[in-house]
Amino acid sequence: MKLLKGFFAFAHGLLAVLFVLISILLTWLGIHTGWQGVGVDPSEGAEQAIEAIGLLAIAVVSLQIAQTITEEEVVRDAHISAPTRVRRYLSRFMVVVVVALSIEGLVGIFKALHEEPELLPHAAAVLVSAGLLLAGWGVFIRFNKEAELLEPEAMKDAKSEDVKLEE
Repeated sequence: MKLLKGFFAFAHGLLAVLFVLISILLTWLGIHTGWQGVGVDPSEGAEQAIEAIGLLAIAVVSLQIAQTITEEEVVRDAHISAPTRVRRYLSRFMVVVVVALSIEGLVGIFKALHEEPELLPHAAAVLVSAGLLLAGWGVFIRFNKEAELLEPEAMKDAKSEDVKLEE
């Protein structure tokens, strides 16, 4: 069993490294795309800047996922079974997803306004889905809070795991 746990820690670490590498690639592509917008027609430059923002937003999301995987699965070696741990783990992930969807929705709206107005409902749907996801997440946290009260020792355990990150 110890060998299997080691394998999973290694696999999570490898995936975190891959997310970091993808984040670096996306950052470079975002910088390159934004730089192409310098010194060209203002409407084309704005389009390039908006595209760069989208790429950089996805790069941040990729980096945040790498950090979450590393902290939760490698450093803490946490077992996601207690309500407190589930809430904390999902909350970190949901922040990344909601922010990414919101940024992508805004980028999509700007692009649709300037290029293809018929795609505006699609971009708006992305923002609506981000809002619904945020609302669902809030409901989950509300219900999960009641479950946490039944297991106060789980909160204590989760807080003690945070010490590993501060060292």
